[in-house]
Amino acid sequence: MRHPVPRIYFLGDEALVCETPPPATLEVQRRIWAVAARARGWDAVREVVPGMNNLTITFDALAAKAEALAATLEAAWHEAEDAAQGAPEGREVEIPVSYGGAAGPDLAAVAQHTGLAPADVAARHAAGVYTVFFLGFQPGFAYLGGLDAALHTPRRREPRLAVPAGSVGIGGEQTGIYPAQAPGGWQLIGRTALALFDPARNPPTLLMPGDRVRFVIASLSETPVEETHA
Repeated sequence: MRHPVPRIYFLGDEALVCETPPPATLEVQRRIWAVAARARGWDAVREVVPGMNNLTITFDALAAKAEALAATLEAAWHEAEDAAQGAPEGREVEIPVSYGGAAGPDLAAVAQHTGLAPADVAARHAAGVYTVFFLGFQPGFAYLGGLDAALHTPRRREPRLAVPAGSVGIGGEQTGIYPAQAPGGWQLIGRTALALFDPARNPPTLLMPGDRVRFVIASLSETPVEETHA
């Protein structure tokens, strides 16, 4: 399979970014994970941060030749295809979700946008098999690839000031789960009681890059609930 050619550039004096053009695909993410695994063993590298269609590495500018490190990063990208194809599959994790009602106040809005009935939105969402592309935004927040195109829905025009922990949302072409209460603009279609992040747990995050996620309908309410706050 032919992969997109990445753009490699400096971010300040002590960071390098390897970035590929959209769309985000599992094949590209696997290659990013493979390059990240290599980069963690390079001299002078301080931190390796995989993202969606990108990889950022920070390094000690006094201990590394920046241009040589950039060349090494580019070479690693081109050499990583076989390693990416042979990468082991992640775990499969089931997430029980209460869809609609107070747990999913935007289920009706997503149904209206997509032209589906609320029950069909929940059914399609739960029918998918998702892959954790990367963790970001807050500890344990997994960005999931694989959302049915029929469910793609823009973020809310006005973000909420406080999204409850465990909320399952749709933001554009992705779906995800809020590990902790935080402001957010994703369309909330349900909620899970599972703890996505627990600092006392090892590892503290329930989901890791490469894991496969299946949502299970624990309950469904098609009755909209009026919120008392944004």
